[in-house]
Amino acid sequence: MDSKRITTENDLKIAFHIRKEVFVEEQGFQLEIEFDEFDALNASSEHILVYYNEKPVGTGRLRVVDGLGKLERICILEPYRKFGLGKIIIKTLEEIAMEKELSKVKLHGQTQAEGFYKKLGYQASSDVFMEDGGPHLLMIKELMNE
Repeated sequence: MDSKRITTENDLKIAFHIRKEVFVEEQGFQLEIEFDEFDALNASSEHILVYYNEKPVGTGRLRVVDGLGKLERICILEPYRKFGLGKIIIKTLEEIAMEKELSKVKLHGQTQAEGFYKKLGYQASSDVFMEDGGPHLLMIKELMNE
């Protein structure tokens, strides 16, 4: 189990395939809203892949929004969800945020994943709201720079 920053168009296409399978095909989100202007290899966002037995099976991205790191598009292919890969994605994105000297990160977590994020130190900071057709919560975490 390992993760890496995406630096090539090919790896970015792999991440898009994972996102499409999870968010569009499995969860029913609209394809038109899954991909946006931040889905490129540039300074506005950092994308990562997570691997299981050298196979890319999960992804996530980080953007800086209003001075906070915003973790987005976090997903893992269904057969690989019980191996701790979500924690690796979050940890990797938090490390990138710390490299950018950000002291806080936030995310819009699906309500079904609230418990997962709480275990990783995130606190709910909003009431439930609808985003892209599904219920979400704003969750925030203070980062400790070691």
